[in-house]
Amino acid sequence: MKRIYPDQPIVGVGIVIVHDCHIALIKRGNEPSKGKWTVPGGLVELGETVEEAVIREAKEETCLVVEKPELIDVVGNVDLDENGKVKYHYVIIDYLVYVKGGNIKAASDAEELRWVAFDDVENYNLTASFKRFFRQNRKELEQVNSFR
Repeated sequence: MKRIYPDQPIVGVGIVIVHDCHIALIKRGNEPSKGKWTVPGGLVELGETVEEAVIREAKEETCLVVEKPELIDVVGNVDLDENGKVKYHYVIIDYLVYVKGGNIKAASDAEELRWVAFDDVENYNLTASFKRFFRQNRKELEQVNSFR
């Protein structure tokens, strides 16, 4: 599957990890949106359920073992090149997860991972899709905690 100039949208997952009105954000190490901040995540692999992808990607990107993914939102991201052709097209399914083990740290293709206070999130250079997600879901996220 081609990520750049794809023939169809690509399905990805976003992993929402919340603790005391802070959210775990990664600084993307690869295109698209290299250097921008978003929730950890990745692509759904062939034959894998979306929930399995969430659990796998959480481990790969944050070193956390998570469980009970709960659907929060679905967002789209379409990036066009200078000629108006679709360069990237992702459909991202965002899930809240609950942490059952591990120590959080950046892994995989993340440049950095931080706990960011909800009040500070929009001061970061966010991906467009995460900025929309956060604005639409902040009130609900303030009511949850991934750590029990």
